[in-house]
Amino acid sequence: MKATLLSAALFAAGVTAATSAVADLPYYYGSDSMVPTTVAVFGDWPYNQLLLDNAALLVNSVNADRDVSMVIHVGDIHSGSSACTSAGILPPIATSNPGWNQEIFHRFQQFKDPLVYTPGDNEWTDCHKSKEKSSGDPLKELASIRSLFFAKSGHTLGLKEGIVHTQAREFDLAYPSDAQFVENVMWRMGRVVFVTVNLPGSNNDTLPWTGVFANPAAQDQEVAQRTAADIRWLQAAFKKAKDEHALGVVIAQQADMWDPEAVASNELYNYTPYVNQLASMIVDFGRPVLLLNGDSHLYETDHPLADPTSATGKVHNTQPVPNLTRITVQGSTNAPAEWLRLTIDPSRPGLFSWENVPYCNDPTTSCQ
Repeated sequence: MKATLLSAALFAAGVTAATSAVADLPYYYGSDSMVPTTVAVFGDWPYNQLLLDNAALLVNSVNADRDVSMVIHVGDIHSGSSACTSAGILPPIATSNPGWNQEIFHRFQQFKDPLVYTPGDNEWTDCHKSKEKSSGDPLKELASIRSLFFAKSGHTLGLKEGIVHTQAREFDLAYPSDAQFVENVMWRMGRVVFVTVNLPGSNNDTLPWTGVFANPAAQDQEVAQRTAADIRWLQAAFKKAKDEHALGVVIAQQADMWDPEAVASNELYNYTPYVNQLASMIVDFGRPVLLLNGDSHLYETDHPLADPTSATGKVHNTQPVPNLTRITVQGSTNAPAEWLRLTIDPSRPGLFSWENVPYCNDPTTSCQ
């Protein structure tokens, strides 16, 4: 998709105020108090059969932490060289793995606390690639993900099912197509608003679909509709945070919009309109914002937009955004495999603190 077309679509999304309000967010996990809350975050998991076979190590590690009250998966439920499910295609593509997503769903349901999952690129956007064995149609794979992981609209996964707000029900009435984005959700824990958006890698799904799945018109429409809907959902989240005097906002997504490898190959430009809109929202909010992403696999924390002259600041050329902190969650094949223990403490000046918790010594050979 041409950058100019995407920019126009996002500009329209950014300047149009949401016309349907998000319903009042209840305080699901603790009252509106100064009591700290803890969230377990991981993503890009599981990337091999060893990790799937040893999923109990991750599940048990998180479940054993009595402070954790929510789990977030930031997308990519298999590696970029693994097969997709051939969803909606009969007979199934010979190179596909039809049962994989169901296996992941089963593992998600073993977490005792509510689990929120936001899709990554490997499980739908990139399924056309020969690297993923040309094993799925991107749009059919996304539809299958929605029907499995988001079958109960407005409900989380996990043993202790939680209630969340979803764009499928609370969309801007001026944009009825936003109702398809059941995966975009929002909730509140204590005095912080959490929001997820379906923002995948592969330059925001603008690397052309290939082979029999090539469909430029459908791909252009997918990118424009989804990214504009993401922006409107973020607008609703920040409005809610301001109206309710939230102390902070946490955003969870898959894409690393500052991935050094993608910078080198010029494959980040289709995030720039989105980042500019996000920057404006964060500056206007004026309180701490934490962005959680996966995608590039190596744990990192930074303030990517604080200095427009820095390496990360130059990627998207936004205004200075000093109140944004970004965490790239450790990918599951880096040793040791870890999950992120995020704590929100209203009495702490920085609001957020975190640490990595190892659960598998070497995820490429043996977890023991």
